[in-house]
Amino acid sequence: MNIVAILKMVPDVVEEFEVAADGKSLDIEFLRLIVNERDEHALEQALILKELLGGSVTALALDAPDIDDVLFTALAKGADRAVKVTGVEEGLTTRSAASILAQTLPNVPDLLPAELILTGCQAIDDIDAQAPALLARRLQLPYLGLVSGVEVDASTNTAKVAKEFAGGVRGEFELTLPAVLGIQAAEKPPRYVPVAKVRAAMKEGEIEEVTAPVASEAALIDIIEMNVPEVAGRAEMLEGDADEIAARLCDVLVERGLL
Repeated sequence: MNIVAILKMVPDVVEEFEVAADGKSLDIEFLRLIVNERDEHALEQALILKELLGGSVTALALDAPDIDDVLFTALAKGADRAVKVTGVEEGLTTRSAASILAQTLPNVPDLLPAELILTGCQAIDDIDAQAPALLARRLQLPYLGLVSGVEVDASTNTAKVAKEFAGGVRGEFELTLPAVLGIQAAEKPPRYVPVAKVRAAMKEGEIEEVTAPVASEAALIDIIEMNVPEVAGRAEMLEGDADEIAARLCDVLVERGLL
């Protein structure tokens, strides 16, 4: 079984964000980037399936600061190949990134066909969870998101996939392979890999590079302006029993012209 795990770098939320000079984006010059948590789970699920069924796992990512460290870590964890897509513009929208990936994947030597393409169901800068769905559409493959479990039947070329819904509800679906899955959580926590093993991967492993296509789909939404939220300090804590709080809440809404 051949599996592709797509990884993405996102801002570390413990950092203090600053708006760039253009007023429309984040200033990433001094911003620390980390691998998207859901993508780490996608890689872990790929490695679990490889251990059960054999085959190979390819970790693939669009170029970004510190992405080499992430790809070497993927090799240290057990991935067979690491591929970096270079020539990528900064600040890609979800739509543009999906378009670039869909055009790039078929051009990576000996990568496709792959039975599964796994990526995180969403990221902190992609909370609409559209990236894997858009990628699947462009590759004309079946897609399922918010996945928390995968069982593959190689004899029938199908996969049984557990999907999470709101309220603690889970559903089970059967997909014909190949398919794209948006991983919510792997069956096990992402494995820890010692620093020494990562360093060994840096010496012995190799990151393949492919060039991104020149053309990508235009964004459907334009960012006009980005601002840091103002500190107003006008919070009012409502106290009393339920009736008193409800009455005061109604008064506040009337005072502000909302009722």
